[in-house]
Amino acid sequence: MARRKQIYEGKAKILYEGPEPGTVIQYFKDDATAFNNQKHAVLEGKGVLNNRISEFVMVALERICIPTHFIKRLNMREQLIYHVEIIPLEVVVRNVAAGSICKRLGLKEGDPLPRPVIEFYYKKDELGDPLVTEDQITAFNWANPQEIDDMVAYTLRINDFLSGMFAGVGIQLIDFKVEFGRQYDGDLMRIILADEISPDSCRLWDIATGEILDKDRFRKDLGGLTDAYTEVARRLGILRNQEETSDTKGPVLVSSNDVNKD
Repeated sequence: MARRKQIYEGKAKILYEGPEPGTVIQYFKDDATAFNNQKHAVLEGKGVLNNRISEFVMVALERICIPTHFIKRLNMREQLIYHVEIIPLEVVVRNVAAGSICKRLGLKEGDPLPRPVIEFYYKKDELGDPLVTEDQITAFNWANPQEIDDMVAYTLRINDFLSGMFAGVGIQLIDFKVEFGRQYDGDLMRIILADEISPDSCRLWDIATGEILDKDRFRKDLGGLTDAYTEVARRLGILRNQEETSDTKGPVLVSSNDVNKD
């Protein structure tokens, strides 16, 4: 089998040339990073869980007409996705005060915000992904006003959907970040959701106990990161409990056909 050409390697994923023009293979690594890669570890199974959780979310979002780069899952660690021109912005939506907004605005962690707050961050590791304004975005031509409007509209719809989805399984969606890309078809271009949505990119707290179920477990040295991700997958129905299977240790990933049935 011919070796696939690597296109890009990030902190948590590797991109390879896809089998058809306009496609890419996205590989989920077990690497966990924090503080702009100053903290790093390899946690066995993390990539598998993020692959399956992101698949589950992307398929669900497509059902409510959010265009995404996701085509299909290839195996436990890889997805086939559409090639896009990534817009160099992280779009963050906050429902509850946590993380950097607390320090910047003097808010108490855990306080609900009056409404969802959207922030843009310029994707530039060497600058620490700084917070930027819409005026800066248009001035430096990272995105035009219509693209900003599209990203904001999609992000708010995603927030509404995910908040309800997670609340239904006893999880509060504190905040999350998404990325978007431009997909070209001849002279036509559209903005679509890219990257991933997983506990790596969301803050998720257990509604009843306040337990952290996301990457903050790694940032704050709480331990048990893969256990927390496994719990998220179990609640979403992506995992079957050990009691429901035979001759198997630990949770078992359900096939995508089982997960995605209406």
